[in-house]
Amino acid sequence: MRGHLLVVEDDHAIRTGVVAILELAGFRVSEAADFPTGRRAALGMDVDLVLLDLVMPGGDGLDILAALRQQRPALPVIILTARGAEQDRVRGLKGGADDYVVKPFGGDELLARVEAVLRRAGAKAAPTPALLQLPGLELDLGRRSARLADGATVELTEQEAGLLRLLAERRERVVPREELHSLLWKGGSVDLGSRAVDMLVARLRDKLGGAALGARLIVTVRGIGYRLGTD
Repeated sequence: MRGHLLVVEDDHAIRTGVVAILELAGFRVSEAADFPTGRRAALGMDVDLVLLDLVMPGGDGLDILAALRQQRPALPVIILTARGAEQDRVRGLKGGADDYVVKPFGGDELLARVEAVLRRAGAKAAPTPALLQLPGLELDLGRRSARLADGATVELTEQEAGLLRLLAERRERVVPREELHSLLWKGGSVDLGSRAVDMLVARLRDKLGGAALGARLIVTVRGIGYRLGTD
């Protein structure tokens, strides 16, 4: 799965459509149909992003947004609402929303906004220390080198060190191939279809002691991407 999202929306047809779009794109999705349920879920569930309606039974979505910004300030929130007036958009953004989508909206637009907000949230991850202790090796990001358990030192390319840094900064989740590609190649000419990220991982695993250590250090999550090993 690409991440766990929460959809708080009282309109059954809209909620069902949004959930279907997100699940088809590979996300795990939870849903809530009213203010009390949505508030409990947003504040209590382990999710990566909340898609939040403003007008719903029992309360205003902006109250949920305010509670989130007090208790979970880093959690990304996209507002989904029929309120298209400029003052309403400004209220939502000033309240701390990361983006604002006015109904009706298309599935492609919704996915693009979700992915963009998740990318920005990932980019805000805390800086990684220059020296990292990883399973079976010590990584020196400043010198772009890795010291293996037997004492041998391996020099890394900029992209190899960058891949390990990105995985370390996002060690609490699986990082999609598309996200790694975008960050490592900065939207350059390397074709996603060339499986550039997979080839980079394969080379790095081989350099860091072969398949056994490499696969333990960089774990493949089939159909999604990679995560950093924990043991």
